[in-house]
Amino acid sequence: MGSFLSSLVTPPPAADDPNCAVVAAHSKATYDEQWAAHKSSSKLMVIDFSASWCGPCRFIEPAFKELASRFSDAIFVKVDVDELAEVARTWKVEAMPTFVLVKDGKEVSRVVGAKKDELERKIRMFTSSSSS
Repeated sequence: MGSFLSSLVTPPPAADDPNCAVVAAHSKATYDEQWAAHKSSSKLMVIDFSASWCGPCRFIEPAFKELASRFSDAIFVKVDVDELAEVARTWKVEAMPTFVLVKDGKEVSRVVGAKKDELERKIRMFTSSSSS
């Protein structure tokens, strides 16, 4: 019963839902697989660097999932900075949440903070240029 009640208060990370358009990279191998598949693609990759203890990260997670379902021409990956600190260091992540937008293997933009409108605007900017 206790786990049921706690699930009402703290739902499991939705990015782990198999029907979700966000890939949750819980291991370096999963991240490396996504990165290898992406860096030779012209598709936009949006990496969400977050942490389970981060309030703003939990706040924006539903919006990130919603963006992932709407922008099917982009790849959305969620990285927990505590699980994959090495990956976070590689991208020089200093605050959570940080969203890094990558195209052709290079960072093209970054949004620091739970700024849904700014994130959506940047995703739209880089996906519309790739789909035209």
